[in-house]
Amino acid sequence: YITNLNSNAPNDTWSKNDKFAYYMNAYNAMTIDLIISNYPTKSIKDIKDQWEQHNWKIDGKSVSLNEIEHEILRKMDDPRIHIGINCASFSWPPLLNEAFTAEKVQQQLEKLAIQFVNDPKRNKITKDRVEVSKIFRWFKGDFTKNGDLIDFLNKYSNIAIDEDARVRYMDYNWELNE
Repeated sequence: YITNLNSNAPNDTWSKNDKFAYYMNAYNAMTIDLIISNYPTKSIKDIKDQWEQHNWKIDGKSVSLNEIEHEILRKMDDPRIHIGINCASFSWPPLLNEAFTAEKVQQQLEKLAIQFVNDPKRNKITKDRVEVSKIFRWFKGDFTKNGDLIDFLNKYSNIAIDEDARVRYMDYNWELNE
């Protein structure tokens, strides 16, 4: 699959959703490849330069996970990428059990966002207090481009959160999400 990614890279004729799905699938496949290549390991953080390694190619060019995430996906201006891509740790949103496709990527991300925000193992939400994953702090600028964090959470939360609710961040668990 990863070899296929190299020889079937996006081009200018691809839609934004085509590129979005391609790069999220690439990131997830490359993360799994990184873990498998370094297994057994307890955490992705135990792998040296995990996000900087250039072990993969797209269109003949070596790429790292950081390049895909920060130079490509984040520039697509959708904070849900942080829910769609996976860094193989328990506290990150679970990996989607199917490939992203251009036709379904928006619905797939909506589904993942609802599942993640309402997952009591990763976020604890009440009307007046939220304790959420640190990804919401690490990428706060992405999640708050169109309002504050409560606005983002309320799009997906099963509980209506008060606009002045107290926000805290949970400890992050970097153990593998095996």
